[in-house]
Amino acid sequence: MNFLKGFQKIIGEILKKIPIPKGITWMLILLVIYVIYRILTHLIERALLKTFHEDTHKLKIPLRIWRIFFWAIAIILFLAGTGGNLATLGLSAALIGMVLGWSLQRPVTGIAAWLLVTIMKPFKIGDRVIIAGIIGDVKNIGLMYVTMEQVGGTIGGEEKSGRAVLIPTAVLFDNVIMNYTMREEVEESKYILDEIIVRIAHDSKWDVAEKILIDAAYEVTKDIIKETRRQPFIRADFIDWGIYMRLRYYARPVDRQEISTNITKIICREFAKSEEVRFAYPHSEAEITYTARGGEQLPFHPQPQK
Repeated sequence: MNFLKGFQKIIGEILKKIPIPKGITWMLILLVIYVIYRILTHLIERALLKTFHEDTHKLKIPLRIWRIFFWAIAIILFLAGTGGNLATLGLSAALIGMVLGWSLQRPVTGIAAWLLVTIMKPFKIGDRVIIAGIIGDVKNIGLMYVTMEQVGGTIGGEEKSGRAVLIPTAVLFDNVIMNYTMREEVEESKYILDEIIVRIAHDSKWDVAEKILIDAAYEVTKDIIKETRRQPFIRADFIDWGIYMRLRYYARPVDRQEISTNITKIICREFAKSEEVRFAYPHSEAEITYTARGGEQLPFHPQPQK
């Protein structure tokens, strides 16, 4: 309020000293304000272009916010300079600000989240992310919504469903965000570690099974292996009716389902050819013996009924 009073006093002194009609003086003041606006807008636009790496599509919303802010301040100063009642002006501004702050709480939160995403870049257009439990590829980052092409949803796995999902930017502050494709400057970080679980029987030859799995992964992901220099590897666990062999390899997030399908196809084909490995499945085996007259226990092999 003291600032507005001082501003009003300065404008009054200027108008007294300038020997021209007040109307022309105010037009000159408006012209000066417009020139200042153009200069500041140009400087802000250049700074934003550097921040956004020359992406002009991202300039619209920040410049719109800047225009609203500048002209709101300019109008308040103009009304104060023309001799308006400062007490009434301040009370009206406070009341309007309170009402707008209450009614626009979510939109304001959304704008703050948009600024966070724009400046900090936790994800960008083209990244595969999980937001609010929804997996998708980011297509657009708007002021109010993040538009994603959903992955999965009506189908199993992680393939594109073709559906667009709009996530309100306001929820970004309340949810954990997982980014599949962050830090592209590191080669291996463009890929994620994936795995295929193969259950083999206890009597299978370990070396043969391991070779089949590793060779299958190498055949499908050899271009990724060449780029990342990360070889496929095996991790295993015992289970009651077999062995879990976990084939782990790096895959592109967007091609994860296709890569796992191709590897599985090769593994099934090679297991069918080999007599030294077989898949395990939940089952039970019973061994029956009987005692012969001489006291010797012999296995029981019932004859098939004719």
